[in-house]
Amino acid sequence: MKILFDFFPIVLFFVAYKFGDIWIATGVAIAATFLQVGWLMLRKKTVDMMLWFSLAVIVLMGGATLLLHDETFIKWKPTIFYWVLATVLLIAEVFFRKNLVRSMQSKVLQLPDAAWRKLLLSWIAFFAAMGGINLYVAFNYPTETWVNFKLFGFMGMFFVFIIAQAFMLAKYVEAEPHE
Repeated sequence: MKILFDFFPIVLFFVAYKFGDIWIATGVAIAATFLQVGWLMLRKKTVDMMLWFSLAVIVLMGGATLLLHDETFIKWKPTIFYWVLATVLLIAEVFFRKNLVRSMQSKVLQLPDAAWRKLLLSWIAFFAAMGGINLYVAFNYPTETWVNFKLFGFMGMFFVFIIAQAFMLAKYVEAEPHE
């Protein structure tokens, strides 16, 4: 269910673009992200740092898109988001010896140090690649292609990556004993 919640602004951006244009879609994405934060706050749930960061980036880049009437800014938004995530993960590891993936997942996964490092490096590479792929599609294809890719391409790559991670981690997960 959380995955649907996370993709809520992207889905609404896509729908708004199909029925309107990039300007309407950008406004809808900004509003949808505010709604996500508001919904969590209203329900007295924690708004995680990732959502706060996403809100900041969509307001900044989406706001610039609307204010300057230039779709370049909204097209850069996913790249900035993904590259900042990759950079934060890398800086935390290199300068602070803190594996943030381990910090977030250690309650649900028990892995050896080498596996945690491999997992961290794969997330860094994935986020870096996603940012680069976004730029390629955004600036080499029509806006409509980019909008379609933003929903279906990113979602598809995300799910393939998660499945690949599951296969990589499967050897570390112990099976439940049968009684």
